[in-house]
Amino acid sequence: MKERIEKLGAQFNEALSGITDTEALENLRLQFMSKKGYISELMKELGKVPNEQKKEVGQTINTFKQEITELFEKKKDELIRLQEEILIQGAESYDESLPTEDPTGSYHPITLVQRELEDIFESMGFDIEDYTEVVTDFECFEAVNIPPFHPARDMQDTYYLSTANQLLKSHTSAAQNAILRKYGDALKKDGRPIRAVFPGRCFRNEAVDASHDNTFFQMEGMMVDKDISISNLIYFMKTMLSEVFGREVTVRLRPGFFPFVEPGFELDIKCLNCGGTGCPSCGNSGWLELCPCGMIHPNVLKLGGINTDEDPFEYTGFAFGLGLTRLAMMKYGVKDIRTFNDGDLSALSQFTSR
Repeated sequence: MKERIEKLGAQFNEALSGITDTEALENLRLQFMSKKGYISELMKELGKVPNEQKKEVGQTINTFKQEITELFEKKKDELIRLQEEILIQGAESYDESLPTEDPTGSYHPITLVQRELEDIFESMGFDIEDYTEVVTDFECFEAVNIPPFHPARDMQDTYYLSTANQLLKSHTSAAQNAILRKYGDALKKDGRPIRAVFPGRCFRNEAVDASHDNTFFQMEGMMVDKDISISNLIYFMKTMLSEVFGREVTVRLRPGFFPFVEPGFELDIKCLNCGGTGCPSCGNSGWLELCPCGMIHPNVLKLGGINTDEDPFEYTGFAFGLGLTRLAMMKYGVKDIRTFNDGDLSALSQFTSR
């Protein structure tokens, strides 16, 4: 048996030395290590060896198998490196330090606005949170005071998934419950206010036009503590807008209905594209709805584990939803919302910096 193993070893080494491609190497491996290969034949012959010699012969076979496996892997790596070198040598030489002729990539206008807002809110003590685009019906509706069959659901023509009770989130408010529960303990135990903003992409089955699209970006924000009032909300909104636009802008606050706030408001900005005279971007109204906001509804705080039935008004807070897409339209003078999603790089590059 030992002599047979030695002969097979010599046969393997001789064949291996003449191999120059991976296909031939694989054929050699199959010849020795497949189910019908030489190693398998040796293991079958082990049964004919006297019992007192089986352990020693078995170890010899295993050592032989390990040795040719290592040689096979080494040869395989050598052939792969050789093929790579041939490809490199055949390729046209180039200087890696030279800049490309094509312009380098740049951030999307909405990404630039989002990052600018994140910096502004971080400077005011807000945490920046991220949240999934696929949510449950509870997160998107019930947790923000929109129970099943509530008329408010008709305001959002939603994309439901085949998985039960899952959908593409129709507004960033879908993250409110998770944020409240994440920071609720720190609020109650340490007195640390909940201050968080959570940007994200939203989806609705909209009738697409110059100011509406079925995919758009929002940034939700909330602040919860004791004695939070509408004046806190107005302060944060004014600070944010003045920082974004770098100048004073004309805004108006009007009553608005949103099930998750009470009272609720619409914060509109005078259209910067037309100066308020009316254009397709603002629906010819002169104003652009920018920031739905209001005081967080007691039911939302209760479902988020903040308040209890015994003291439903211990903590109060405000919430707001910024339309990042519309904000980018105003900041960069984009008159058609579809510009952001149509993939026209020549159009998008006008508003971005590298």
